Amino acid sequence: QVQPVESGGGLVQAGGSLRLRCTDSTRTIGGYSMAWFRRAPGKEREFVARINWSGEITYYASSISGRFTVSRDNAESTMYLQMNSLKPEDTAVYYCAAVIPGTARPIGSWGQGTRVTVSS
Repeated sequence: QVQPVESGGGLVQAGGSLRLRCTDSTRTIGGYSMAWFRRAPGKEREFVARINWSGEITYYASSISGRFTVSRDNAESTMYLQMNSLKPEDTAVYYCAAVIPGTARPIGSWGQGTRVTVSS
């Protein structure tokens, strides 16, 4: 079972970029479809992006609109989220999780998340 660990968050100005990283202490990410989610202050957790086990199929929330790119390196048991043209509304704690293939339905454990703060 995937036990995700997120990293790479921080404080960035609007228009800037960050690269988030999702690793797994059990090194089993390679066998799962994975996704990024986020929870903004005072809001429910929402889906951001997902990627199938091979990395060939990706899907994004409409709010991302081409600014983010999800990728993975199964040899390193790692998933990434490259975030460009960041906006203040992207401020949130970002989480990764294994998901049911073809969906954004999470399975298994949640990590602690990594905080992203975008200043205007």
